[in-house]
Amino acid sequence: MSQVIKEAVAVFDTPETLEAAVFELETRGFDRAAFSLLASEAAVTQKLGVGYDQISQVEDNPAVPRETFFSHVSRLEAELLPAPSLAAIGVLMLFGVGGALPAMIAAGGGALIGAGLGRAIHQHNVTRIKEQLARGGLLLWVNLRDTAEEAKALAILKAHSAHDVHVHEMAA
Repeated sequence: MSQVIKEAVAVFDTPETLEAAVFELETRGFDRAAFSLLASEAAVTQKLGVGYDQISQVEDNPAVPRETFFSHVSRLEAELLPAPSLAAIGVLMLFGVGGALPAMIAAGGGALIGAGLGRAIHQHNVTRIKEQLARGGLLLWVNLRDTAEEAKALAILKAHSAHDVHVHEMAA
C-alpha cells in the first residue's frame, strides 16, 4: 500500500502576501521544510516537456518541479553569511601564519562572495515571481502532517488573501 501525502495549495497575488502567510504558518508550528514553490518556467518546461499558460494547469501536478521556499530573511542570511565567515578566517590568518594581506583578501572575498550570491538569488527570485504572476499568481504548497494542520493551514492561507486554496493528495 503506497503512502499518501496531503498538501495545501494556494495562489498569491503578491510576494508580500505569500511571505506574510508563510511567516504566520511558521509561527504557528509549521516547519520551513513544509513549504515549496513552483520552479522557474524553464525548469517546468524542461521537466514536463511542455510549458503552461496558467498556474492552475500545474498546481496539482505531482511531476512539476519545485523549489524550496526562502523567505526574505533567509535570502538576506544567504547574502550576508559568507562575509563574516571569511572575515573570521582572515582574522585567524592575521594572527596565525598568513599576515595582514591574506587576512584582508579573505575578508574582502567574503564580502564579494556574499554580494554576488545575494544578487544571483535576488535575480532568480525576481524572474520566477514575474513569470508566475503573469500566469495567475505565486504558487505555494504546504505539506500537511494531519487534519489539525490542514485546518490551520487553510485558515491562514485564506486569511492572507490566497485564492484557489485547496488540499490535494499525491503518492509519496
